[in-house]
Amino acid sequence: MVVAGGGDHGGGAGNCCMKCWQHNRNHYYHQHHYNHNSNSSGNSNTASGGGGGGGRVVAAGFVFCLVCFVINGLIAVLYGWLILTPPVSLNERKGLPWLGCQEDNEGSWAIGVFFGQSPFSLKPIETTEIWRNESAAWPVANPVITCASASDSGFPSNFVADPFLYVQGDVFYLFYETKNSFTMQGDIGVAKSIDKGATWQQLGIALDEEWHLSYPYVFNYLGQIYMMPESSQKGELRLYRVTNFPLEWELDQVIMKKPLIDSFIIDHNGEYWLFGSEHSSFGATNGQLEIWYSSSPLGPWKPHKKNPIYNTYRSFGARNGGRPFRYNGNLYRIGQDCGETYGRRVRIFKVEVLSRVDYKEVEVPFPFEESSKGRNAWNGARYHHLDVQQLKSGEWVGVMDGDRVPSGDSVHRFLLGCASVAAVSGLILFLGVLLGAVNCIIPLNWCADYSGKRSDTLIAWERANVFSSKLRRVFSRLNRVPSFLRSWIKPNTFAGRSVLTLIFALGVVLSCTGVTFIYGGSGAEEPYSWKGQFSQFTLLTMTYDARLWNLKMFVNHYSRCASVKEILVVWNKGIPPKVSDLNSAVPVRIRVEDLNSLNNRFKVDPLIKTRAVLELDDDIMMPCDDIERGFMLWRQHPDRIVGFYPRYVDGSRLEYSGEKYARKNKGYNMILTGAAFMDSQVAFERYWSEQARPGREVVDKYFNCEDVLMNFLYANASSTKTVEYVRPAWAIDTSKLSSAAISRDTNVHYKIRSECLRKFSDMYGSMSGRRWEFDSRKDRWDV
Repeated sequence: MVVAGGGDHGGGAGNCCMKCWQHNRNHYYHQHHYNHNSNSSGNSNTASGGGGGGGRVVAAGFVFCLVCFVINGLIAVLYGWLILTPPVSLNERKGLPWLGCQEDNEGSWAIGVFFGQSPFSLKPIETTEIWRNESAAWPVANPVITCASASDSGFPSNFVADPFLYVQGDVFYLFYETKNSFTMQGDIGVAKSIDKGATWQQLGIALDEEWHLSYPYVFNYLGQIYMMPESSQKGELRLYRVTNFPLEWELDQVIMKKPLIDSFIIDHNGEYWLFGSEHSSFGATNGQLEIWYSSSPLGPWKPHKKNPIYNTYRSFGARNGGRPFRYNGNLYRIGQDCGETYGRRVRIFKVEVLSRVDYKEVEVPFPFEESSKGRNAWNGARYHHLDVQQLKSGEWVGVMDGDRVPSGDSVHRFLLGCASVAAVSGLILFLGVLLGAVNCIIPLNWCADYSGKRSDTLIAWERANVFSSKLRRVFSRLNRVPSFLRSWIKPNTFAGRSVLTLIFALGVVLSCTGVTFIYGGSGAEEPYSWKGQFSQFTLLTMTYDARLWNLKMFVNHYSRCASVKEILVVWNKGIPPKVSDLNSAVPVRIRVEDLNSLNNRFKVDPLIKTRAVLELDDDIMMPCDDIERGFMLWRQHPDRIVGFYPRYVDGSRLEYSGEKYARKNKGYNMILTGAAFMDSQVAFERYWSEQARPGREVVDKYFNCEDVLMNFLYANASSTKTVEYVRPAWAIDTSKLSSAAISRDTNVHYKIRSECLRKFSDMYGSMSGRRWEFDSRKDRWDV
């Protein structure tokens, strides 16, 4: 608690409380011999006399602190509204059902599919270049199953994890844990794929009990399909048998009355082996592993002689992380490293000895390439479960879960936010002390025997309690702080005003930081799915040697965007940099051109592996979230140019103008391709057609207008809408900081473009009659 005062002198309040404490200490025993009622009356008068001023002191200080806190709060709210708050609700802007995909302290797990020629060469599905026209997924990209997949099917889910495959011919069945958004416990969901994991049909909930379920280990034994999910909350390891695959199951037996987690059964050397970790009432031991053996997966089970096999540190990989597998005649166990956070990564162990009396395994390298995109990657923070199997074709398929945030992230952010708010409170108190609004840190009526409302019992306890006496002594010394600080920092001096300004600025920063931690989400700029699928695009930029510093900043930023597959740098002039000079989270390819021409931007390139290309000038910086929104909108309209800079060309005027003119006319009919998505196959072939040759010559003549030409070519090819606008949250034009720009002289730049408009109108027809209004879509991304 803080007591503030409006006294004339800073030292008065501190000395006041000190004298109060000394006075009560000297007179306590004297008062004890008087009649209690008379003393109470006297003390009440004294307290009343001092309390009136104290009340005013408290009121003045309280008002000061309240006003300061409100000011900081309003600034933080404005910051949150401008920076953090999306135009629509979070789930709506992500295209998610409102019931599912709620923020969960356990994480935001999702599931991806991987392929390889061996279990040690797995690559994500996007590298196989599987395309799906229905969802404009060119290519299909991980994750293939998310909380939205289950929620869209009517089973609200906060996350999906622990995937296990069951392959029947060419059909994949995927069993996984889904955390119910209502009960907040795990159920077992199942999905089906008939195209090698590219698309999945959610079939429903295969198993739902009154307790938490996860790790649905599915296997076949003597023609029967069994599932052994984790049921440690029940205190049992249960085995279920299918009655109507894949959705109906019944309890076959309770394997053992132990709270085992992440268990599997494997047939090895003529016997069956059960691996699991015990989850006691004291919590899970992620460094513990036990083994049992039997002549049948149905039991009875006997414990291994060396149990527990492991009881070590949690980063060791003792806890199972998926189905064991055989490769080249060797048995491998998958474990999960829980060192940095729960489920940080999987580790692979080669089993060298497995017998009733001995067990030995050694870790082998698992060359899985972790993403450098951090939280923007669906598995950027951790991946803790892998099921890998060999198909009849000899190819290996794997399913793996992943999360973009570490365990406990939401609670961690909330605590940091609360700490920031507490720090702001401390700064406000400090500011009040320096300004003289706060003169006493501890209320006067906290001093012993000074308050008339204190009972005899409490007073007797305080007098007998040594700690209370020491505490009052500390309080009295603390109340000297205001006068001491003001003697060192004088607000009416330049140094004093500088300190006050710094304190205020720090308070604002901490307030905004607190809002960011509490309300700003995980900090991930996630991709947007379309028709339940994710995809990727190629980022293409054109530059030259004088703008190398732009390029380095550009690559470092945009390579971390979730859906960027590759960055293609069109190098027009000078000596190109080495790829190693660029800090990129994705592959970078530098295409060196022989001729310095703006037409090179749209050159047909067979090495581009995606249909979608984002043409982006190297001097434009904007958030990854804006890029992801634009990409999702392009996937809805792949026949259009989707971009961030609208222009309006009046057919009768034919003068090039900026965005303000489009806003004035409440519509647009062009999108600058310096920041726009387009279909690389359609757009580039159209640009390099014979029809476009005269236009390309104009571009070379003026060294300008290539984006204007592309708009005319699109407009000439269709009578329907050919452009789509997405408003960025913010964008910075770094060319203003450099002399290396073709459009630094705006007047000259606009004059050249006006000439281009007239020439292109003669060549390809007028833009008149084409105008599309702002704020015409439900998502309101075009306001």
